[in-house]
Amino acid sequence: MPRITGYRKAHFNAAHRLYRSDWSDEKNLAVFGKCSNPHYHGHNYEIIVAVTGEIDSETGYVYDLGKLKRLIRSEIEDAFDHKNLNIEVEEFKTLNPTAENICVVSYQKLRKHLPDSLELEVTLYETPRNFVRYSGE
Repeated sequence: MPRITGYRKAHFNAAHRLYRSDWSDEKNLAVFGKCSNPHYHGHNYEIIVAVTGEIDSETGYVYDLGKLKRLIRSEIEDAFDHKNLNIEVEEFKTLNPTAENICVVSYQKLRKHLPDSLELEVTLYETPRNFVRYSGE
């Protein structure tokens, strides 16, 4: 059977602050710039989830995109949308919520619900010009 990639795009809005508590405000500002604002700031994130595998001969799907939509909603959108990531999301209480870390956490949250036969790749846009991609490597 042919291998193909199916995509699902979603979005969420969230606030965060990039900083290390063991650094001074001056060092945080030097490294993270205005993203270290102690009053936080927000983004309109776009996430694209790609699943790659063989087309199922019975369904014609690589993976049911309706199921993927519900999985993204429950694992990512419901968990992150309109939240202060540093304060309200358990994974980021000890992990700096950079785009890179949000992307990896999103991948990990989704991966555990998908069949091992599927490859997974997550692309996260923090802004229209800044984005990261992670495929588990």
